[in-house]
Amino acid sequence: MNRKTRIATALTSLGLAMAMLAGCASGQAAASGSSATPAHDDLAELHLGYFATVTHTPALVGLQEGLIQKALGSTQLKTEVFNAGPAAVEALTAGAIDAAYIGPNPAINSFIKSGGASVRVIAGATSGGAALVVRDGITSAGDLKGKTLATPQLGNTQDVALRTWLSSKGLKTDLSGGGDVKVTPTDNAQAFTLFKNGQLDGAWVPEPWASRLVVEAGGHVLQDERDLWPDGAFPTTVLLVSKDFADKHPGAVKGLLAGHLDSLDWIAKHKTELPGAVNDALKAATGKPLSDAVLTKALSTVSFSADPNAQAFATLVKNGVTAGTQTKGSIDGLFDVTTLNALLTERGEKTVSDGGLGTKK
Repeated sequence: MNRKTRIATALTSLGLAMAMLAGCASGQAAASGSSATPAHDDLAELHLGYFATVTHTPALVGLQEGLIQKALGSTQLKTEVFNAGPAAVEALTAGAIDAAYIGPNPAINSFIKSGGASVRVIAGATSGGAALVVRDGITSAGDLKGKTLATPQLGNTQDVALRTWLSSKGLKTDLSGGGDVKVTPTDNAQAFTLFKNGQLDGAWVPEPWASRLVVEAGGHVLQDERDLWPDGAFPTTVLLVSKDFADKHPGAVKGLLAGHLDSLDWIAKHKTELPGAVNDALKAATGKPLSDAVLTKALSTVSFSADPNAQAFATLVKNGVTAGTQTKGSIDGLFDVTTLNALLTERGEKTVSDGGLGTKK
């Protein structure tokens, strides 16, 4: 049994023990936003996954500024950093974590595979912040034939985007690294090193890795993903919860959402302080901050909102099937924005749409 399996098993056992011990009583926890104080379950711990990337800025700010913990009150927030979505979904469905900031495609894949029993998208977080960066000499899709490109993980949101884009250009890929273009799922940090050393031709990655490949490794953007979507808006990060956890602990989910909204509000009101907060959080997670040039460029490519951009998910499903990383299936019921919209209404803010894909209660 490897280390990750042991951790997941231990956390699963811990989660089961807590579920047996925790009652259904509700209390009141202070929230830093303008909404009414959210009630939350008498839950000892909430385990949250996220990535150490600029596309996860709402998570980074919420953790760095203590906003999520404050909204959760006596429920202790425990976190785990992941490289990409499929690994985070695996941990979520195994019970090792309860919620995660994640890209949409792994969420879709889990929902379809489980017949709607595994997860629920409860809020949006980030739009934008992903691109294909390539080395000198590559100026068009045609130049990629016979080349090697990286993505964070097989089936993650950037992996699906790259494979779909290559298909649209008449270039074939397969899941074992064959085809006209070799796609090799690679950890972001390793992909950066390989590219910088001339051992990789390009990568479709989230921020800040796209900006690092440009600023620090001499690459250039061949395709900004924003240019592939209407008005440049597409979901890069959403807030996902285990359906089982949401059913058992709706109050804790409400507290998590309150902290998420407080983070988004902080981002909107602290533009000057935002780079510092993001860098402090990245340093805490990875041990190394970003350069000012990389961080400024990366933040310029993203926007943040609680709206999950649900209308884009039908296209994302189609893209996943085209990429060969997921099977066809319905995503009716993937979204549950009921609690989110109640909190937004309390705060006097505009509610969001589930695009007709909401949970039927």
